[in-house]
Amino acid sequence: MKPWHPSLFAHWYAVARADEVGPRPMAISLMDRHLALARTGAGALIALEDRCPHRHAPLSAGRVSGDRLACPYHGWAFGADGRLCDIPGLPPDIALPDVRVHAFATCELDGFVWLRPGRTGASEPNAMIRATDPNTRRFLWRTCWPANVVDAMENFLDPMHTHFIHAGLVRRDDRRVPATVGFHTTAEGFTVEYHGMPSQSGLLYRLFESKRTVERAHFAAPGSTRLEYAYANGSRVLIDLHFTPRTQDTTDVFVALHVEGRWAPAWAVRLLAWPFLKRVNAQDTEMLRLQAMNKQRFGNRNGASTSLDIVRGALEQFWTNGEWPELPTTREVRMML
Repeated sequence: MKPWHPSLFAHWYAVARADEVGPRPMAISLMDRHLALARTGAGALIALEDRCPHRHAPLSAGRVSGDRLACPYHGWAFGADGRLCDIPGLPPDIALPDVRVHAFATCELDGFVWLRPGRTGASEPNAMIRATDPNTRRFLWRTCWPANVVDAMENFLDPMHTHFIHAGLVRRDDRRVPATVGFHTTAEGFTVEYHGMPSQSGLLYRLFESKRTVERAHFAAPGSTRLEYAYANGSRVLIDLHFTPRTQDTTDVFVALHVEGRWAPAWAVRLLAWPFLKRVNAQDTEMLRLQAMNKQRFGNRNGASTSLDIVRGALEQFWTNGEWPELPTTREVRMML
C-alpha cells in the first residue's frame, strides 16, 4: 500500500454531515486511519481512534455516556481528550492506569464535521470554506467514489470530459466554442478562470441558468474544490465538493450547493435540480470505477497529458509530495469548450 505523505495529516478534512453525528458512535476512515465519531450529551464532538486499548474492541460499537465514549466490551470510558476516565468494576481505592486513546481535533463548518488527523497542524479548515455564508446553503449531500482522491478531484475540476460523460446534460461535443483559460495560484491552492463562456450547451444550463459573467474553478488544500458561477442578474451559485480519502482507492465526497441573490429554496433545488445532479454523479462514479479498475489491470502506469489537463500536475504534486509544484503563478491555455 502506498504511504500517505506525512504533511497531509496536518490538514482538515470533511468526515461527516453534522446532522448525522449523534450520540450513537459512527465509524469513519480517513487515509487508512480508523476513527469513532460521536456527539456527547452536551452536543460536543468526540473523535477517538476506533480501538479500545484494553482488548481492541471498536469504540464505534460502543455508546456515549455523558461526555465520555464507552467501549462495548468491558465499558472502559474515555473523554474527548482520549484520557481513560472509568473502568467499571474497579474498586474506588485503586487508581486508573495511565491509558489514553488517540484523540483528534474536530470542528463544524458549513454543515459538515471536519477533522485533523495529525496531532499538530493547521488550526482550522481552509479560508475558502470559512468565508462561505451558511445561510446561502441550499443542498447538502455525501457520497463515495471508487477512486483515488487525485482522480476524483480532477474529474470534478476537468471540463473536457463533460462533452462525453455528460453529453447533452452539461455540454455537447458538436457545439464547442473557443475559450481562454487562466490558471492562477493562490495562498491555499489555485483558481482556474474561464473566459469567453457566457453559457453552456447542455440541458442543465438551459433549465436552471442565465447569462454568466464569471465561471471559475477553485482548489483549496487539501481537498476542497468549488465551481463558481456568477450571472448578469447579480446572483451567484457555488458548488462545493470536499474530497476525503478513506483509502488510496476510495474517496468520500461531501457536497454543498450555495445560491446567492436569486430564488432557490431548498425544496425547489431538491425537487427540480437534484434528479439531474444525481444523474451527473452516477455518470462520474461509473467512469471513475472503470478508470480505477483499468489502472489496477495495467499497473497504474503514468498517464499522458497535454495543456488541456490544467489541474492534474498541481493536484498530483500536492498529494504525492505534500507541496506545490514549481509552476508559473499565472498561465493561460486555449481550448475548445
